Amino acid sequence: MERIWQKRYPKGVPNEIDADHYASLVEIFDESVEKYKDKVAYVNMDHEMSFNELDKQTRDFAAYLQSIGLKKGDPVAVMMPNLLQYPVALFGILRAGMTVVNVNPLYTARELKHQLADSNSKALVILKNFAHTYEKIKDDVKLDKVILTGIGDMLPVPKRWIVNFVVKYIKKMVPAYKLSNGVDFRDALKKGANAEFEKHEMKGEDLAFLQYTGGTTGPSKGAMLTHRNMVANLEQVSAVIAPMMNDGEEVVITALPLYHIFALTANCLTFMKHGGKNVLITNPRDMPAFVKELGKHQFSVISGVNTLFNGLLNTPGFKDLDFKSLKIALGGGMAVQKPVADRWEKLTKSPLLEAYGLTECAPAVTTNPYDIEHYTGSIGIPVPSTDIMIVDEDGKELPIGEPGEMWVKGPQVMPGYLGRPDATAESIKDGWFATGDMAVADEDGFFRIVDRKKDMILVSGFNVYPNEIEEVVASHEKVLEVAAIGVPHESSGEAVKVVLVKKDPSLTEKEVIEFCRENLTAYKVPKLVEFRDELPKTNVGKILRRELREEE
Repeated sequence: MERIWQKRYPKGVPNEIDADHYASLVEIFDESVEKYKDKVAYVNMDHEMSFNELDKQTRDFAAYLQSIGLKKGDPVAVMMPNLLQYPVALFGILRAGMTVVNVNPLYTARELKHQLADSNSKALVILKNFAHTYEKIKDDVKLDKVILTGIGDMLPVPKRWIVNFVVKYIKKMVPAYKLSNGVDFRDALKKGANAEFEKHEMKGEDLAFLQYTGGTTGPSKGAMLTHRNMVANLEQVSAVIAPMMNDGEEVVITALPLYHIFALTANCLTFMKHGGKNVLITNPRDMPAFVKELGKHQFSVISGVNTLFNGLLNTPGFKDLDFKSLKIALGGGMAVQKPVADRWEKLTKSPLLEAYGLTECAPAVTTNPYDIEHYTGSIGIPVPSTDIMIVDEDGKELPIGEPGEMWVKGPQVMPGYLGRPDATAESIKDGWFATGDMAVADEDGFFRIVDRKKDMILVSGFNVYPNEIEEVVASHEKVLEVAAIGVPHESSGEAVKVVLVKKDPSLTEKEVIEFCRENLTAYKVPKLVEFRDELPKTNVGKILRRELREEE
């Protein structure tokens, strides 16, 4: 469709970006560590790491990887939460000319085996807390080296010793394991410091990341993200936020895991490029501790998913924080619900900007302009150099206002899935990536996700979108969280069921249904209501409707 959204770009946002402005992420990294030398790059557990220190540590880690015989392009897996070791490993791998394979630390042995084997990873950097998971499959996946790290390894002495002792012996968070090919992370850095480092010339087509999709439709697939894909997306994100940024001065709260594509690009890479301070939150599920950490920083940017923002709003002490420096609160990963966005804006005096992206798009596709005053209920407008069209089931473009599947084209779209030509051909058609999301565009070029194709509920031939049901139920003052799914029904094919967590224990099934009747057409009103203490979620806090459906 015509790029009607460009007329809505705020002042200073260009229509196009240069995807070849930098040859690689390494070139951006080199520029940043030179430009922001003494600035703080990362903070975790009250310990700061400057860009200078990051430069030295990543150089040593890169040299270590090369010294053990790994070659340019070799995949190296990283399996850890948000710790200072993560950016050291990440940028060390990239500087060594190798490919980063991000792994969810909560993976089971089966899931880990699939990802290591599918990616053909040569080495694994893993937090000791999860080493027992790898041990179960070590004979099935032959790695050249396993680099083990403890939670406190990048902290100064004696804090390092205390943290690692408490984690292992007091909290007993490190199950026993035996690995013959393991090396300590700190030892690897020492060996690397004495090893020669060979700087490779990286090209745009070289792989930067093998980023695995969630696997909601079969085994997870490795999205091949090139340096050009990632550079393009960084240029697109920079173009959108640059008018608001003071390079070298911003403080970004990183609570979403860096191994997830959202935080990887929006937090880790973007603010490396802009010289920002990344405050790494290792365990955001501990909301009281998270709020306490927020109180230590004059943060200007925070990213999260709807459940994270909702959780903060319902945590004592959050409303007492100082929000005067907050410029951007960015919501993605799942739909931002209006009740949450309204409460956030009222409290912080800053709108919650909803964005949309996909692993296969590195990930940014659309975002709300930074100059909006209130929640729009949309995922915003496409980032520069991005095309979107809405199509019907035959791939034929639909007019504005009609819902259909959203297809995306741009320099951030991956070349394909690793070793999956059929899946690649199914997803990428003439350069267009078929997202599997149902969306609709308005006359100003703002897009709204109606729902995932596979989450749609069919009631007596009518399409019912879970997002709509969830937003209505979530607006009830006694509801904390909710998920809507379709369940088999003998007369209507499917019926709507809501599974929710109460904010107020007095809430009843009757209240929920009556509230829905006031706000929804009859066929959309839930037939079933189930109360639970918690809802199943992904590692980033996205509610798993799929798991609820499978239970049914």
